[in-house]
Amino acid sequence: MHHPAIAPLHTAVITGGASGIGLAAAKRFLRAGLKVAIVDRRMEELERAQEELLAIADEPGQVLAAACDVSDRQGLERTAAHVERTLGKVHVLMNNAAIQSGSSIFGEQAVWDAVLSINLGGVINGTRAFVPAMRAHGEPALVINTGSKQGITTPPGDPAYNVAKAGVKVFTEALQHELRQTDGGQVEAALLIPGFVWTDLTRGERTEKPAAAWTAEQTVDFMMERLEAGDFYILCPDNDVSRELDERRILWAAGDIVENRPPLSRWHKDWAERFKAFAEDR
Repeated sequence: MHHPAIAPLHTAVITGGASGIGLAAAKRFLRAGLKVAIVDRRMEELERAQEELLAIADEPGQVLAAACDVSDRQGLERTAAHVERTLGKVHVLMNNAAIQSGSSIFGEQAVWDAVLSINLGGVINGTRAFVPAMRAHGEPALVINTGSKQGITTPPGDPAYNVAKAGVKVFTEALQHELRQTDGGQVEAALLIPGFVWTDLTRGERTEKPAAAWTAEQTVDFMMERLEAGDFYILCPDNDVSRELDERRILWAAGDIVENRPPLSRWHKDWAERFKAFAEDR
């Protein structure tokens, strides 16, 4: 059985829904009988995604495409009102929109502003725009926020993305705590933590999917399986990294604080071999 929020005639909203994991989730929800609204700021991709969804929908009225930048809080509030007027009460919200333009500590400020306002600000804005009404209607509802392993082990190379995704983890944990403190509350939250997924976000200059990557469809299949199992942390493997190795990496990252090691010691020349031995000891 699916999560009770994922039910026929319910409504799902997916930000960043025009491609990748968002579009794969929209298709999966649509095939499960839900009405689906995809939200994206890219008009051409949004129109193409809408056509793909309409091709598998039972009725045209099951699909809504809304152009909105998730960093625009007032725009998202208007979008939330539009979705409710058009498709009815929202039962599933997937805050999934993200960019990955590359960053460095002293790089361009515009990159930092864009990544933080979309990858973290968009999750906060989406939650605040949609969830009050989801709580008020009193029916089972679900918020899925797309995080990243980069927000947990924070590898060197793209600090703005890591900071934003670390914030998504902390925000979603706080959201779930607040939701479960509500007497009679029917809304839950979950944190999707993808591995290496072949999407426009990770494609770069490559034209073919690397063997190590999962497809967006595999990621959504795993997400649905773990939602059914009741997981909050949906930690996805891929074709290269097992859950066991992910767990060792996460434990080592936490150990930097507990053991007072250098930050990001996994990549420190004096600690790399010790991490390797730790990772293999499983």
